[in-house]
Order: sequence, then C-alpha cells, then structure tokens
Amino acid sequence: MIDITTLLTYAAVVLGLFLIPGPAVLLVLARSVTGGARVGVATGFGIALGDLVHTAMATFGLSAVLMTSALAFSVVKYAGVIYLIVLGVRALFEKNDDLDDLPAAQPVDPQRAFRQAIWAEMLNPKTALFFLAFLPQFVHPGHGSAVAQFATLGLIFVVMSAVYTSLLALAAGQISPWIRRHRRIGQWQGRLVGTIYIALGVRLAFQER
Repeated sequence: MIDITTLLTYAAVVLGLFLIPGPAVLLVLARSVTGGARVGVATGFGIALGDLVHTAMATFGLSAVLMTSALAFSVVKYAGVIYLIVLGVRALFEKNDDLDDLPAAQPVDPQRAFRQAIWAEMLNPKTALFFLAFLPQFVHPGHGSAVAQFATLGLIFVVMSAVYTSLLALAAGQISPWIRRHRRIGQWQGRLVGTIYIALGVRLAFQER
C-alpha cells in the first residue's frame, strides 16, 4: 500500500505540471475556443485515455523486471535521471520568451476530437518516456505489489488529467484571452518546468531499490 505522504507528493507534482501551459493544455484550449466546451472536454478525455494507455504499458512492461532485477532497476533509474535532467536543462535555457498563439484547430464534433486526442497522446514519444522516467520514482518494493502501485499512480494521473482539462475547457472563454495577453508567461514556464524536471532527476538518482 502506497503511504499517504508519497501519494500527496506525487499528486502535488502532477498538479504542478498540469498548471503549466503545455501542448495538451493548448490543444484543449484551441479545441474549446473553436468548437465549444463539449469539444474541449472531449479532447481532454481523449488525452486522459491516451495517458491511460501509456500507464498500462509502463505498468505491465516495467513492474515485473524492476522489482526482480537489480540491473534492470539501475538501467531504468539512471536512464530516467539522464532523461529528466536533460529535459530540465533544455527547458531552462531554451529561448521561449513568448508563448505562441493557440494552435490552429478546425472545428470538429466531440467524437472526432476525442479520437484525435487519443491518438495524438498515444503516439507522443515524449509522453511515453516521461511515464517511464516519472512513475518508477514513486514505486517501492516495501509498499506492496509493483503492478498495483503503477496502476494506482497511473490512474491518479489519468483522473487528475481528465478533471483538470474538463475544468479548463469549461473556462476556456476566460482563460484563452488571458494567455494571449500574457505571452511572456512562456519565459517563466520554461524555468518552472526545468526546475521541476531537474529536481525529479536528482530525487531519482538518490532513490534506492
């Protein structure tokens, strides 16, 4: 059973990542502005379902080897450390002073927006790598079944994603103009993202099997 401190830490980090205007947020906003709240909510649920697929792949692909092989654990661990720190450094130094306009999106019905969002998230290699590097940090042998822990953490991520993007879609009329007026938020976005990724990488480096 995952302890409450680990769960709260995990939820806080996930929430912090959601609050940063990234590609998923901009896609939901773009769909909401062009197609309305229903299309935006459908897009958010499609993204969440894509994340669920990544969760399942990480759960059944990693749990068996990570808890039985010290070598496999070390390989995944240090690959995750390198991945997160590289992402963090790139985000810190990337020239991104202005947040671009919301991506152009043709009006579509909710069903099509839902399907497109699923595939967009499933085929995103950065999302797959993030799940492989992020979730193992919070999985510990002393907390019980690795499969159960991966599944629990993944489902928490998916539920939080669905709730957040739904609220975002419903409030898109007020939020998207604000984002357009405050383009320089992109500069702080990079710094915040970079700090979070580097902190996660350092934490993972000191995690023991």
